[in-house]
Amino acid sequence: MTPKTEIELEKWMKDNCFNFNSYSINGNAIYEGFGIDKIGGRFIWYYIELGQKDNIKYFNNEKELIEYAYNQIKSDKWAKTHCIGFTTDKTKTSELANRLEKMNIEFMKDQIPYYGLERPVYRTFVFGCDYLKVSDLRKQYYEEK
Repeated sequence: MTPKTEIELEKWMKDNCFNFNSYSINGNAIYEGFGIDKIGGRFIWYYIELGQKDNIKYFNNEKELIEYAYNQIKSDKWAKTHCIGFTTDKTKTSELANRLEKMNIEFMKDQIPYYGLERPVYRTFVFGCDYLKVSDLRKQYYEEK
């Protein structure tokens, strides 16, 4: 069922384990990403980055905006990702990948220069509600420093 209100969109995202890191839906705060606003009788889909808010598209009613937002979020692969591996140890990221494969959990990996080019961080993401199945792995493979 396609959500028709902002509250329904928020519930759909929660029920399907989307993350809210880059989406301000029903008032949650974000540093960067897309969101919903209402000014007067107009509904707005906006993008915010570094405190700069740009209104992207205007709608005359909530239903139109929610349909647009729903399609945007549904097609964004990052909206369903949950980072469960964050390490500078390449061996640990390979070990995590092996464990996820054995569990038949879909995942993706990347590498970012978080601590500089000479010391990259290896990240592992799972999708949707699978993150609930691997919360114990996050405790082992997510190194916060």
